[in-house]
Parts: sequence; structure tokens; C-alpha cells
Amino acid sequence: MAKVLVLEDEDDIRAFIVINLKRAGYEVLQAGTGEEALEIVEQNDDIDMAVLDVMLPGIDGLEVCKKIREKDRTMGIIMLTAKSQELDKISGLTMGADDYMAKPFSPAELVARIDAVVRRVELLKGDGSGKLESGPFKIDPSARVVYKNGKEVDLTQIEYSIIKLFIENEEQSLTREDILNNVWGENYFGDPKIVDVNIRRLRRKVEDDPSNPKHIKTVWGYGYRWRKED
Repeated sequence: MAKVLVLEDEDDIRAFIVINLKRAGYEVLQAGTGEEALEIVEQNDDIDMAVLDVMLPGIDGLEVCKKIREKDRTMGIIMLTAKSQELDKISGLTMGADDYMAKPFSPAELVARIDAVVRRVELLKGDGSGKLESGPFKIDPSARVVYKNGKEVDLTQIEYSIIKLFIENEEQSLTREDILNNVWGENYFGDPKIVDVNIRRLRRKVEDDPSNPKHIKTVWGYGYRWRKED
């Protein structure tokens, strides 16, 4: 049974989320403040998934997301935002969230999104295939670590999944839909722009000059292609 942390300061909304997740078979931990959520994370090293509201008094959801990522690169994270909080969505993804949902949302969609992220987390944890290499990059799937010129690159699970997909399909052009289906799952219901946001973030981490990328090339009107060397 996967364990999910729910951070929401509004009692009614939190109770609504918790009830639906328990009905879906999840074990649920809950917090009403960012401080409480971080304490729960510190005390539980087996949390698979976190659902974090952005707007909170004190430590907000974005800061909680950032601190979780500093501790755990594989935990799934979904941010809850108001429809008008477009900047918060982008900020959350930049800090390492896997997905976001705008309020109000249906319980069925939330559970489906959580199911998809949890499946991805489980696949990453069970990935013990052989090592991959491309130019200065090496991937150790058993450790879920990417190295560039022998130095570990600090990646989130989404970024790891994207670069692994790229290197497995070196020199092949991939559409955004290809990337969505392979990384987020075929049942992903969110905004496809999430691909571009994560590609920009990944470029900042793996390219020497992100504004002039040598490896993650844009294929205009189509998608992206990984090049071993420029």
C-alpha cells in the first residue's frame, strides 16, 4: 500500500482529499501547515507521494516541495493551485514537483493523477537495467543516478526519466506526446506544456550553455531530439 502525505490548510478540503485517497486504497498522512508536513517527512522515510497546497500561512507549499526534493529525489509530488496561480504552477515544477492540479478538481481526477505518479515512482525504484552512456553522460539505472564527466547531476525523478528516455532513443526525434506517454503515462490528463517546463529545467542542469544546447535539441514543430555530440 503506497503512503501519501496530504498538505492542505483548509480542513474541509483536506478531509475530502483524505477520504477519497483512503477509498482508493492509499495510506494517508495529513498536515495542515508546512511546518507540520516537513516534520512528518522527517519522521517517515517511506512516503511515496505528497500532495501539497501552494497557498499556506507560514512555510508555503512551494518551500515544502523544495525542502522535500533536497531530502528525497524520488518521492512523487503534486501541487494544488488556484486557477489564477499560473506562476505558482511553473515555480512548483521548477522546484521539482511532478505535476499540478488547479482547484476545484474532481476526486476521480486527483486519484488518477496520484495513481500515475505512484506507478512512475515504483518503476523508478525497480529499475535495475544495465548502464547507459552517451557522450559525457552515464546513467546508472539501479541507483537512478546520472553522471556528466564523472560528476553526479542532481536531478528530480521526472528529469531522470526524461534524460533516460532521451539517451535510450539517442538521435531520434521524440514528440511531446511521446515524452508525456513515456514519462507521465498515457492516462495523464494535465497540461502538455509540462514537458517544455521540465525540458528547460533539465537543460539548465545538463547543458554547458542552456541557451545554446548541444544535447537536448528542439525539433521545431515536432518535439525534441537528444544528440550525443553537437
